[in-house]
Amino acid sequence: MINKAWKTLGLMAFCGAMVIAVPSDVRADEISGPGLSYGNYMVTVDADNVTISKDEAGKEALMTASKGSAFEVVQDMGGGYMKVKINDTYGYMPVEGNATVSLTDEETLAALEVKTQAEAVVNFRQSIVNYALQFVGGRYAYGGSDPRTGVDCSGFTRYVMQHAAGLTLNRSSGGQASQGRAVGADQMRPGDLIFYGSGSSINHVAMYIGNGQVVHSSTYSTGIKTSPWNYRAPVKIVNVLGD
Repeated sequence: MINKAWKTLGLMAFCGAMVIAVPSDVRADEISGPGLSYGNYMVTVDADNVTISKDEAGKEALMTASKGSAFEVVQDMGGGYMKVKINDTYGYMPVEGNATVSLTDEETLAALEVKTQAEAVVNFRQSIVNYALQFVGGRYAYGGSDPRTGVDCSGFTRYVMQHAAGLTLNRSSGGQASQGRAVGADQMRPGDLIFYGSGSSINHVAMYIGNGQVVHSSTYSTGIKTSPWNYRAPVKIVNVLGD
């Protein structure tokens, strides 16, 4: 279930919005269009940013691609637009003045797909961190479940994971520690949960945000804050995202 949620929501982090798509089995192994002969093509963004749309008319944004981003071309739509593959869905990019289309080979496209999937994981995890950080400065409240009104440590991680990743966690820190997969300190990534306590007893949870820091709902006096990840000796580190 977690793997399924991640696969769907990894696209959310990558695109900045939820995309519900039915993947096609058709690959762009041999594509053409008004300006292309048959072959394998990729498009590389030259502009600082370019908006890729969900629809050919460009009325609804799918994502913003930055300079240097590359995508597999699925179809030349004409009028300066290319249909491109983005993980398990497709988008429409205005290439004229924004990007360069080049002939390529299947090996390059396969490597591009692997790279894109890896970037999607990183972007997804960062989106969860960004969502959590917006609540820094919020109030601590024992038993609270909403960081906008007051929340305790496990209520905070539960709220963030529910709203940013679509995952349902147990209510207590001890219960959350039983979910997901345990990882070592050298393997932890932004979005992983770090548990603290006395001995094997767990009484606090925080979210790792990268650069040796966590965000957590700490105490009545400090509220939701960031801290060094090892400000206390961790009891357990868990990947609940399933990637």
